[in-house]
Amino acid sequence: MAIEELASETDFDGWRAAARRLRLAGVEPAAARFVVAGGHGSGSLFDQAEPDRPAAPRETGFTVPKAFVDVAREVILHRSVDRFDLLYRMLWRLRDEPDLMKVTSDGDVADALERAKNVSRASHKMKAFVRFRIVHDAAGEAYVAWFEPAHRVLEKTAPFFVRRFASMRWSILTPEGSAFWDGDALSFGPGARAEDAPQDDEIEEFWKTYYASTFNPARLKTKTMQGEMPKRYWKNLPEASLIPELIAASRDRTETMVDSAPTLPNAKLASAVAPDVRGGGLDDQQIVGDLGELRQAIQGCRRCPLWRDATQGVCGVGPVGARLMIVGEQPGDQEDLAGLPFVGPAGQVLDAALEEAGIDRSDVYVTNAVKHFKHEPRGKRRLHKTPNAGEVTACRWWLDQERTLVRPSLTLTLGATAAFAVLNQKVAVMKTRGEPLPLPDGSRAMVTVHPSYLLRLPDEEARVRERAAFVRDLVKVRALL
Repeated sequence: MAIEELASETDFDGWRAAARRLRLAGVEPAAARFVVAGGHGSGSLFDQAEPDRPAAPRETGFTVPKAFVDVAREVILHRSVDRFDLLYRMLWRLRDEPDLMKVTSDGDVADALERAKNVSRASHKMKAFVRFRIVHDAAGEAYVAWFEPAHRVLEKTAPFFVRRFASMRWSILTPEGSAFWDGDALSFGPGARAEDAPQDDEIEEFWKTYYASTFNPARLKTKTMQGEMPKRYWKNLPEASLIPELIAASRDRTETMVDSAPTLPNAKLASAVAPDVRGGGLDDQQIVGDLGELRQAIQGCRRCPLWRDATQGVCGVGPVGARLMIVGEQPGDQEDLAGLPFVGPAGQVLDAALEEAGIDRSDVYVTNAVKHFKHEPRGKRRLHKTPNAGEVTACRWWLDQERTLVRPSLTLTLGATAAFAVLNQKVAVMKTRGEPLPLPDGSRAMVTVHPSYLLRLPDEEARVRERAAFVRDLVKVRALL
């Protein structure tokens, strides 16, 4: 019997090295055992105390699919005692069955995938159900949470909390380990007890009040709720103490809601929001008279749902009769607040490139394919989301109105979304960039990258190279004009 000792229950690197040694030595799964230092592994009571080392290697080397490595990293975190054996058995089989990971109906593969899925679910639940409580020490405020994960996912999930709560000091205590963030570095320590964490704090009652006020009895599905919030987590959730009472009262509350008269809209608020366009903007048969009317009408646009989360619609700016129109994707965060296109970081890149290419931005009409900012909240930030084809199509009416009023001889599209809006077909930007393309109205279009693409490039050398290519495209634009 060959026995390999691992440093901990989640020692993936140790298991990987040990499993490699065993397979190279030709140790079959039935003759291999993995034990955890100071604890239990997949060995039996009769395994010797000192680990046996396998014989000299019989293979010189081997490779395995990345899919196996990815699954193994997850399965190692599962609480099952036979997980090491399962993974080594799969590793052994990969020698003769290199496509094993593609056979999802295989018993071992299906078992491993299910365990990996359970680990991923446990990590997700940790993100959802960790509840911090405030404490005070010599350094000021800190936050401590007690959590009992279904699997050993503390180290896997802790970086999420670093990103989410980077500006506060916090600790997450679990029975098997603890994570600590001091504002600069993440560290891990030994397990703790529930009584080591604070039992309540001054903001907990506010949180419970908020939770109760957002509980909608008309949409209650108890089984679904317990599937998303399993009862095993309830004991450590302050709001869980309210759930039985909220469920019990849900029927009476629902009947009260149904019997109540509808709430009238706030007349003062309704009159303050786009008073001249409350009818929902213009219909497809209307033609605007000038850009001022167009800007006002956009504020009432209800062609797609993006208006709901945006501050305002953002119309293009520039002179009527501009020979060049530049079309971007959509307003960004700063554009949404200012009500003007290309005033944020991407706009600064565009301005500098236009100047270098000898194009005066004041002579250009600049707009976007989509007029409302599509985003998702992430903490205090609003992160850009790419508009889908339906949203671009719905907004094309406004872009067509702008093109009708401005009548540019050349339209430069920045990125794939803008190209789709102008050309009414998807194009590969890198393949078609810099080429003049005819449009049905007799004018021409040209495709290039969006300035935000330059901002996202990972290294300075790539940014310099791609920015030079972007400026060359703008020089071609000037030549065509």
